[in-house]
Amino acid sequence: MAFYNQYTYLVLFITFTLMGCDRSQAQENSTYSYANASRDGIGKFYMGREISQIMGFHGMAWLERPGRPEEENTALAIANLPITENSIVADIGAGSGYYTFRIAERVPEGIVYAVEIQQAALDYIEEKAIDLNADQVKPIMGSAKSPNLPENEVDLVIMVDVYHELEFPQEMLQNIRKSLKPEGKLLLIEYRGEDPAVAIKPLHKMTVEQVKKELSANGFELVKNGQFLNIQHFLVFGKTR
Repeated sequence: MAFYNQYTYLVLFITFTLMGCDRSQAQENSTYSYANASRDGIGKFYMGREISQIMGFHGMAWLERPGRPEEENTALAIANLPITENSIVADIGAGSGYYTFRIAERVPEGIVYAVEIQQAALDYIEEKAIDLNADQVKPIMGSAKSPNLPENEVDLVIMVDVYHELEFPQEMLQNIRKSLKPEGKLLLIEYRGEDPAVAIKPLHKMTVEQVKKELSANGFELVKNGQFLNIQHFLVFGKTR
């Protein structure tokens, strides 16, 4: 009888585990759709938008190109960040740390979490932080679904030309929301999808309408639509009340 009970419990455990997996898979299937991938996409769609391919760390030279400050008004973008000297900021998809270290200069008493899913990028940022004595820069290994940030701690999450590459945007947004303080903000800087003159591949640009649609579905509301950059949107979101 004891063996029968143990066997029964094992069968029930496996059954409920498989049921949980089936529900998780069903939820993902209802959230995302799939089709043949376009040239720069992955064939996965969220709310009608095909998710773009990721630019690997081999593109670091492009991130650090000399003409970037003028092309993208990076100094103006950083000057407009809603932060103070002791803010806790997370730069998701930090890449080479181009924004990370410039933000660090504005938060000498705070923290800048540099979140990446590529170990080569994290190694580069860690070494650069040591060279610059930027103790406030903290590299974090994220995942496709979560930035792995502490909950209810972050004042500002920033993604610069990153959101359109997220493989699991819904899961990532929900985990970002958990990491933000009640008055915390999420900033997306994205190339303007409405403007055909912006010479960026279509899947690497986003419209304000599409961004608002996706973020509002995940508990965010637009609080600032800054149109002061040359070729990018500066979209600040807060938690929906």
